[in-house]
Amino acid sequence: MIITPGGPDWRQAFDSFSHTAFRWEARQDYEDEAVGAFLAGEPKPPMPGKERWCARVRAACAAGKVMSRAHGVSEPLTAYMRYELTWSYPPNVAAGEDIRIAPLSPMMPGRDFWLFDSSALLWLDYDGAGRLVSAELDDDPASVVMANNWRDAALHAGTALADYAREKLAA
Repeated sequence: MIITPGGPDWRQAFDSFSHTAFRWEARQDYEDEAVGAFLAGEPKPPMPGKERWCARVRAACAAGKVMSRAHGVSEPLTAYMRYELTWSYPPNVAAGEDIRIAPLSPMMPGRDFWLFDSSALLWLDYDGAGRLVSAELDDDPASVVMANNWRDAALHAGTALADYAREKLAA
């Protein structure tokens, strides 16, 4: 089933999970309105989408739920990844999201996904500019089991955001 990002089915996935929501990110760049300011050395602009996301994370964590993600990276880091490590991810962590940075591996999928409650798999599709264009709910049990394995491997191999950023961005 194809789901439109931001649509009712999309919101339902984030509103209805009971225990865990995990995100795997494989891309090295995504569309983000604040990247230009970061690259130009300007002050961080208001980021209403980020504020809404962090409010969602805070509410989920306050309800006893766990939100986590792992971003598979290749080095040297892209300019976008430097932005993500310094501007984009820290508010998520402050809101309660566990973010890990893991080396990209051929054992991991090259496609982003969300895994809800270890049982609902949502594949994410992006255009060439890194803009999320659609999502596909995959209810094949073998796919869901594989996504659980990928999640466990990524979280195990990943380094906490603060530790990774301190090591890779110190200069």
